[in-house]
Amino acid sequence: MITGLAYLVDDDAAIRDAIVWLLRSRGIQSSTWESAESFLADYNAEMSGCLILDIRMVGMTGIELYEQLRAQRCAMPIIFLTGHGDVPLAVKALKHGAFDFIEKPFNDNELADRVIEALKFEESRRGQDADRAEISDRLATLSVREREVMAAILAGKLNKVIADELQIAMRTVEVHRARIFEKMGVRSAVELAQCLSAHPSAGSR
Repeated sequence: MITGLAYLVDDDAAIRDAIVWLLRSRGIQSSTWESAESFLADYNAEMSGCLILDIRMVGMTGIELYEQLRAQRCAMPIIFLTGHGDVPLAVKALKHGAFDFIEKPFNDNELADRVIEALKFEESRRGQDADRAEISDRLATLSVREREVMAAILAGKLNKVIADELQIAMRTVEVHRARIFEKMGVRSAVELAQCLSAHPSAGSR
């Protein structure tokens, strides 16, 4: 099942209608805007999906909109629609994080396929962000001492060694270890290491 919306910004009504029909035929819901300015006015960080931008529009161009969205930390994948003369601009945008560009006149299947890939990419990214946020929330519940014990556990140290280094009773280390595992939702030191290594940035939030 395809989740997420395709957000289409193009000042050509005929192209907007054609793309909406194309995407609907592939089970993709879409919303449209006739200008970069109108989309920017409606944009919010909760939007999830992919953005299809005409690179050359009256007023604010697709590239200018892209730069504005990047400044707002928009992470949605962006596909540019471009004429032959604007390919260098689209390639430059790719180097700065755009998802792809499709040259006009575009192949219907190619455009729809890339939109589906972009939506899958966005779904995966959102899932990873949610996982990182959950791990950060779990880490935030650890006390200072529990973090010290966790660091020693991750270093592969035995309970007796941890107790000696932190100058606490070994039973206290065992209690801390059990609480750490419970709070982090893991059953072993191996699972704890895997949890944190899969999302290394979670602890820095």
